[in-house]
Amino acid sequence: MDFLPANYETPQGAGSYMKFQQGDNKFRILSKPIIGWLDWKDKVPYRFGFKNKPEKPLGDQPIRHFWAMIVFDYSDQAVKILEITQSTIQKSIEHLAKDEDWGSPHEYDLKVNKTGQDKSTEYKVNPSPKKPVSDEIKAAALAKPINLEALYKGADPFQIVNGEQTALIFQDLPF
Repeated sequence: MDFLPANYETPQGAGSYMKFQQGDNKFRILSKPIIGWLDWKDKVPYRFGFKNKPEKPLGDQPIRHFWAMIVFDYSDQAVKILEITQSTIQKSIEHLAKDEDWGSPHEYDLKVNKTGQDKSTEYKVNPSPKKPVSDEIKAAALAKPINLEALYKGADPFQIVNGEQTALIFQDLPF
């Protein structure tokens, strides 16, 4: 009698935060982003609102501008938080959002293609054709409430306190 079933492999920990992997990373943005500044001290993240940038870093890493939003990660079929600190990704999404042909990135899926490593890492952002958020994604998002504002307090954004949670954008979309 074998201890584990034949062909068993330990599942990879998907986690609740989306991280860009090599190749295409497809996701759907489900909330407005919170924006601000990310700093690190002793491997602990500290996030500050956009108007509250610290004068100097708490640790030995530079302070970075961040966006954090609720997304649906197609690779894991899960609702997650995506924190973007890469300016090339931020600028590409901002460009799409301001383009009259594309508009709000809530109306289409995005693919971020990651190539290279370390300082030679490159990111390319490609939009998919506009389409409504599927009922399955809506159900998954509604079943997993998230409070992005908790990130500013160093609290757990998946622990909902006093009903405070981030609004899901598809609830306001015309389709």
